[in-house]
Amino acid sequence: MKLSRRLRVDPDRKLSLRHVEPRSHPGIRTKAEAEAQLQRSLTRLDELQFDLYAEGQRSLLIVLQAMDAGGKDGTIRKLAMGLNPQGCLVTSFKVPSDEEAAHDFLWRVHHVAPERGDVGIFNRSHYEDVLVVRVHDLVPKAVWSRRFDEINAFEHQLADSGTRILKFYLHISRDEQRQRLQDRLDDPRKRWKFKPSDLKEREHWDAYMDAYEDALRKCSTPWAPWFVIPADRNWYRNSAVAQIVVEALEDMNPKPRKADFDPRSITIV
Repeated sequence: MKLSRRLRVDPDRKLSLRHVEPRSHPGIRTKAEAEAQLQRSLTRLDELQFDLYAEGQRSLLIVLQAMDAGGKDGTIRKLAMGLNPQGCLVTSFKVPSDEEAAHDFLWRVHHVAPERGDVGIFNRSHYEDVLVVRVHDLVPKAVWSRRFDEINAFEHQLADSGTRILKFYLHISRDEQRQRLQDRLDDPRKRWKFKPSDLKEREHWDAYMDAYEDALRKCSTPWAPWFVIPADRNWYRNSAVAQIVVEALEDMNPKPRKADFDPRSITIV
């Protein structure tokens, strides 16, 4: 069974993140196996991205969501090893600016969707508007609850325009988050990544799990599926995400554009 099928969220089934073991490694037996698979995936990713760019008709959007210290940056760093930066745009979504907040919540997202031929990676995304705003009661439930349908419609529009969408929730345990935050605090080179506000967010862990479960179930669609990636083990996380990306691109099967001239008629002297 393809890993993408194994880890994909089925919207017709009740999702309980509390019953997903973050240290598990389904489909991959050992760290050595994962690292070997990752190298194969990165090599294949390089080939497929070249064909996607040369085709110039479709694009790929990779969405990464996680709790603080969940591994989004590390996942992007590993994926980037198999991607040509000329055809890849990474966008990090932080607290909306005044200009962004003055528009609808999808405004800042749409204009950074990947162009035809490109790969786009979102570090956090439009899903913050059904996660953070819900947990912290920033907008009424009547507002954020409508956004599930609005997100599905938006992603459907992107898909109809030729964008393949893959959404990954990197699932770490509360204990693993505590250790990673402590490591940041203890390491002078990583201390810049630590924010005292991370500890306040940590207090809302259960509320975030509830919010994520709703978002994953209600917005895992045929055109924009969600995948839950057990992420306590970095070696599994990186290998699993790369493998699913490769599976999607192979399914897309991009083909470089044919030349609009007869190459046999040209002599280079």
